[in-house]
Amino acid sequence: MNFIRKAIYFGVVAVLFSCAEKPKTEANITAADILGHPEYLAISYGGYRELTRDIQPTIPELKEDMKILAAMNVKILRTYNVHLAQAANILEAIKQLKEEDATFEMYMMLGAWIDCENAWTELTPNHESESERNAVEIETAVTLAKKHPDIVKIIAVGNEAMVKWAASYYVQPNVILKWVNHLQELKKKGELPESLWITSSDDFASWGGGDTSYQTKELEELIKAVDYVSMHSYAMHNSYYNPQFWVVPEKETDFSDIEKIDAAMERALDFAKTNYQNVSNYVKSIDSTKTIHIGESGWTTLSDGHYGVEGSRAADEYKAGEYYKLLRAWTTKEKIASFYFEAFDEQWKDAKNPLGSENHFGLINLKGEAKYALWEMVDAGVFEGLTRNGNPITKTYNGDKNILMQDVFTPPLASEKDVSPK
Repeated sequence: MNFIRKAIYFGVVAVLFSCAEKPKTEANITAADILGHPEYLAISYGGYRELTRDIQPTIPELKEDMKILAAMNVKILRTYNVHLAQAANILEAIKQLKEEDATFEMYMMLGAWIDCENAWTELTPNHESESERNAVEIETAVTLAKKHPDIVKIIAVGNEAMVKWAASYYVQPNVILKWVNHLQELKKKGELPESLWITSSDDFASWGGGDTSYQTKELEELIKAVDYVSMHSYAMHNSYYNPQFWVVPEKETDFSDIEKIDAAMERALDFAKTNYQNVSNYVKSIDSTKTIHIGESGWTTLSDGHYGVEGSRAADEYKAGEYYKLLRAWTTKEKIASFYFEAFDEQWKDAKNPLGSENHFGLINLKGEAKYALWEMVDAGVFEGLTRNGNPITKTYNGDKNILMQDVFTPPLASEKDVSPK
């Protein structure tokens, strides 16, 4: 029976993808071949299971995760800090899986973390100067890309490193440009593959899609220098910080609760679409040939803060599941790569607060339970025979949607909510 359900599920998916020609599968496959291709779904990945990153996931644990993601048709991963053991170990895990199964496919975007001077210290961050550690991050990314050219297809210089709300570490665009140019020069010299794509993964505003103060000459030069633009968009965060799109408008006050929620999720997708279009308009005014993909977008399922019942009421599994499905449908149709944030819950991000929103962005929780977004995959037998930490992949709430919906609240009414930007 599981085989039949699985066949039906992927049969439906195959219809959606039938018009897309599968790219070549040789070792020389490139980012240009796979980014935005519907058979190569992308995801943001961290395999950390503990309260601290001092405890690194093992290679067997990483292989376990790779198999789960591959079953979901995910074939491109995005990582963040290359100086930690996880990045090199993910590459080793993929290498071993490819040796064990010649049909196994998984590629990576390596993220080199970029900081300003005095970031994460007691000293005042100097946003006009960069950390000496940046050179180490870049050098490590280069070493890993050289060692695994069949897996590493993209290097991202910085993660939300230019956006001003990253007050503890952001840098000016000239720092990102410096390292992008360095990597591009290594490609010209033949020290890195010519087909390796170089980008920076940053907030939509940092790419000129928001406040015009970001639209500087340095950003124009950066747009010209990267191989493509990797932009982030978080409607969920903005449900609290800029809730104009989120609150229930007067015309919907007579809707049922589920109608109010579903309408809000459609507006959340429109928020992402608008961010994308604004970035596209600006980027293409600088370089009409440049491609834009989504480096991050996601939705938390739990929050005792800004996104919980005392805040925007955005955090729950139903809304997160709807956003995941809406985002995947839109980006697949438009051939936009979307590195959905994120694959698994990670509790180190807000280690002192188990209910903190940053701990709960995963599609699968720490108990190996697939959240509502993936329930259909569980029913279809997609995860049959796979485990995480010894646990089979089952459904949250024991698969009972009625119980799940007890934790789902409608967004605030416009009449009861201050919708001025915070």
